[in-house]
Formats: sequence, C-alpha cells, structure tokens
Amino acid sequence: MVAYIFSFVHFAFEIYYILIMANILLSWFPVVRGNAITVFIYEMTEPYLRIFRRMLPPSPRMPIDFSPIIAIFVLYMLESLVTRVLILLVL
Repeated sequence: MVAYIFSFVHFAFEIYYILIMANILLSWFPVVRGNAITVFIYEMTEPYLRIFRRMLPPSPRMPIDFSPIIAIFVLYMLESLVTRVLILLVL
C-alpha cells in the first residue's frame, strides 16, 4: 500500500514536470496557443510559473525567461520534501 502512495506522488510530480516542459516548448510557437491541449497546459502551469516570474521578471538586457528553470528546481525540492514527510509518516 505504501509503495502505491509513493508511486502516485512521484507520478503526479512527473506529470507536472512534463506539463511545465510542454509549456516551455509551446512558448516558442505562439501560433499554436488556440487549441484545447495548449489551453489546458497553459492553465495548469501558468499559476505556478507566475509566482517565479514575479520574483524574476524578464529584463530588456536579458530577454530569456529563467523562471521555468527555477520553478522546476523548486518543484523537485518540493517532491523531495513530500517524499521525506511520507517516509516519516510511514515509520
């Protein structure tokens, strides 16, 4: 039973990693934004990414958006924290 919980948590985080990566790739093709899949990806990831865009706004000197990289790193740390809390709850 415990293995299923760990697998589910890891799977959920993995899906979110993929959604963020898809959002990054779709940002290169703004014409594709109209269909249901891209709208779903945008609505699922943009609230989380907006947090990091406020902390690290793009500047005219650096037009590259580094907020998804930071968001993925924080998400990885959050997954690690959740896993450790689950381990403590099981023991």
